[in-house]
Amino acid sequence: MPANTTNAAARDGAAVPDGPAAVPDEAVAPLLRGITVLRRLTEADGGALSLSALERATGLARSTVDRLVATLARMDYVRLDGRDVHLAPRLMELGNAYLAALRLPALLAGRADALADELDESVSLAVGDRDGIRFIHQATRRRAMSLSFRIGDLLPAERTAPGPLFAAGWTPADWHRWHERRTADPRDDRFPALPPREHASADAEFERRVARAAVDGWALDDQLIEPGLVAISVPVRAPGTGWAPGTGWAADTGWAVGAGEVAGAGDVAGAREMAGAGDVARAREAAGAGDMAGAGDVARAREAAGVGDMAGAGEVVCVASVVSHTSRHTAPDLRSALLPRLRAAVAAMEDDLRTAPPAQPGPPPAGLAVWTGASKQELGREFVESLARGLTVLTAFGEGRAALTLTEIARATGLTRASARRALITHEHAGLVAPAPDRTYALTPRVLSLGFPPLSRTSLPEIAQPHLTTLAGRVHESAALAVLSDTGDEIQYTARAAGGRVLSARVTVGTRLPAHATALGRVLLADRPDATASPVLRRVREEGHALVDEELEAGLRAVAVPVRDRAGRVVAAVNVAMHAARGTTEECLTRVLPELRHTADLVEAELRVAGRFCRVAVV
Repeated sequence: MPANTTNAAARDGAAVPDGPAAVPDEAVAPLLRGITVLRRLTEADGGALSLSALERATGLARSTVDRLVATLARMDYVRLDGRDVHLAPRLMELGNAYLAALRLPALLAGRADALADELDESVSLAVGDRDGIRFIHQATRRRAMSLSFRIGDLLPAERTAPGPLFAAGWTPADWHRWHERRTADPRDDRFPALPPREHASADAEFERRVARAAVDGWALDDQLIEPGLVAISVPVRAPGTGWAPGTGWAADTGWAVGAGEVAGAGDVAGAREMAGAGDVARAREAAGAGDMAGAGDVARAREAAGVGDMAGAGEVVCVASVVSHTSRHTAPDLRSALLPRLRAAVAAMEDDLRTAPPAQPGPPPAGLAVWTGASKQELGREFVESLARGLTVLTAFGEGRAALTLTEIARATGLTRASARRALITHEHAGLVAPAPDRTYALTPRVLSLGFPPLSRTSLPEIAQPHLTTLAGRVHESAALAVLSDTGDEIQYTARAAGGRVLSARVTVGTRLPAHATALGRVLLADRPDATASPVLRRVREEGHALVDEELEAGLRAVAVPVRDRAGRVVAAVNVAMHAARGTTEECLTRVLPELRHTADLVEAELRVAGRFCRVAVV
């Protein structure tokens, strides 16, 4: 229903500055509806809703929801568990396409992680997203009191430390849009990652913070999000001289810096050194003026500080933040104790950007149009081909493919130019794609709103569980996932699925067993450097599986294979356990091992997607 689709698009921010935009005539309605389904699932607790709840949340007819969900399930973007719809890890390939095109996580995450280790505090990287900020990397400390923000979460600019640094580069139209959003949503209900605002704050207060950040080159969050939470932020700037636009370092509009859309706040980093003390004092006076109009006063503060003369300093590509709580650091303490080290880390990040080699494009996705056509032939009316083809357009982007022409997108996806064009029109209306220089298109940070925040915290047992359940149902035996303990002497079961027999292996999650006496343990031990010293482990490594027949317990037989991460390291193992009376060992290898290997392949495929830009916990 077009009306419902339009309302959902407006709710998700697909609007022009003067109000909700009408759906373009050439937009693909099923694609817009599918995007709405994914966004409602992303906002739901645990990334899951029942079909009935999804119908209510989207305002779509139940038959439409059923067809959209069937299509997304075929793409492995969601999975059905009874009548509940869950986001699936493969959906993260859409957000991965944006982060790969952006390049910032790949280039700067190591510095952020090192700073978090040095300070023993959480460190984040964020980009601007219209009048908000969106996280692209999180290095979170594991404590009882720890942060719940995730990669892809969107926060309002005025309640964060990075917000003023991005807002220092806003245009009058950006300020107008911010004022409209504040008026329409005074409690910040559009930002599900935050608790609702209890007390409204004056617009002038944020405008003063922006003007001050334009002068200082850093910004502070003193319990703006909730009591106890404090943060300090410094902008990371693109190289100002000799830097080629279109390399994938995105500004707050989501496309490559150099597109002429962002007058970044980062060019103020050296303003205090370049301006005299009197100029800074006048800038501070302007920043503290009681009657702030927004962009005009920021511009005056920048001019007073001498910022206007810094044409080559570079634009803000992201903002690095150190986040703590008041029991560890007060807001003034963040400035005195942590700001110098944060600035040093940001300087190193900027050096990394300056010296980074050009992005090397990998192979674009292939055969997508053929796959969608075959799926349509197989599933018929239940497969919404226009939704599947529209989403595949987003996967055409990636490292070295930050900005693509219509022809390049059509070639990468196998779609006709007409189909690719309509998909781009739809994505632009939904805020997922934006025009870039030279008649190209680029992904925006809003692509991360399609499932990435809840899925970024997915663990390996959560990835494996549905596949173990399917495996146990196919072979009618128990299946399990395990990892090595810290000592390396034991295995720990982290997920399992029962086989439905009266007599079956019943080992609970958390159970530990000797590694050397189990098939799971031998597979895990075989990947260690010293494994070649053991003939048993050397054979396991050569054959790629382990079979243990009644060695741990009379009557218990098990076969196991490894699960490898993106780097090829064995991080876990999966097994099938059964009673020895149910066939010979040869029959076990013939009947069970192929199914077991297939399951491991499925788990590894999702682990590669989920682990590209996020840490996947193995326990």
